[in-house]
Amino acid sequence: MSPPAGGKYKESGAARVLGSGASGVAELLIFHPVDTIAKRLMSNKTTTVSLSTLSPIIFRDYATAPIHKRFLSLFPGLGYAAGYKVAQRIYKFGGQPWFNDLIVKKYKDEFSSVFGERKGKLMMQATAGSLTGIGEVVLLPLDALKIKRQVNPEAFRGRGVVRIFMEEGTTLYRGWGWTMARNAPGSFALFGASAFTKDYVLGIQDYSKATWTQNFIASVAGAVASITVAAPLDTVKTRIQNANFEHKVSGVKVVKDLLKHEGVGALFKGLTPKILVVGPKLVFSYTLAQSLIPFFGKYV
Repeated sequence: MSPPAGGKYKESGAARVLGSGASGVAELLIFHPVDTIAKRLMSNKTTTVSLSTLSPIIFRDYATAPIHKRFLSLFPGLGYAAGYKVAQRIYKFGGQPWFNDLIVKKYKDEFSSVFGERKGKLMMQATAGSLTGIGEVVLLPLDALKIKRQVNPEAFRGRGVVRIFMEEGTTLYRGWGWTMARNAPGSFALFGASAFTKDYVLGIQDYSKATWTQNFIASVAGAVASITVAAPLDTVKTRIQNANFEHKVSGVKVVKDLLKHEGVGALFKGLTPKILVVGPKLVFSYTLAQSLIPFFGKYV
């Protein structure tokens, strides 16, 4: 999403929860299949991918099934994905403005003295985004379950979510360090590049007055920067998470094996489909949330 305007929101906390939550649900239903494809491409360990091998990688057991069954096969783990995406959007839309307000209140003078008033404003937005990204680690279990359902459903072996939480416990936080390492620069780039585009490219001082087109441009710039910066660590995180629950693998081992058998380029597997969907995905979620939050604000 593009960075929200500086200052505090007028809408209530309930309005932000309802608006951003609804945005997350709508985004999930439309973009979950693309996310599944990206995750499966990142988890693929073959060195060469051709048109003949692409279908089995993406559709797995449904590679030769009728087209409607192949499409439905791209929705595994939808329940976990819904929990993760809605919680993430609520946290993202509400968390970054909260962190930004906190930084502005306590450290505005420091940022302005180091970076100047204009650049300091951008750095505060980016830093608030980075702190928000680091905090997303609390949602890691839902993300891990979603990824396993997408790329390694055998790991569940018929177990329900409650039983998995009871039996696996802290293993669901496997890869937490890599997740934080990915989210910190990724969210910094997302909010920072979005703010930079609005301020320096589009000449917008009050971000809340940006038009739909301006939000689109800023969101694409921020999202492309974010995903590109975070891509290598995202690949490592995904491979750690999609392993069987009992199979513990360190991030260092994943990196070593990946570089040894697949080369440096493997760190960016799945980047193209992610970037291709970044623009409409973030514009969709941003504009919908920004429309729904004021709407719900009239009633709650």
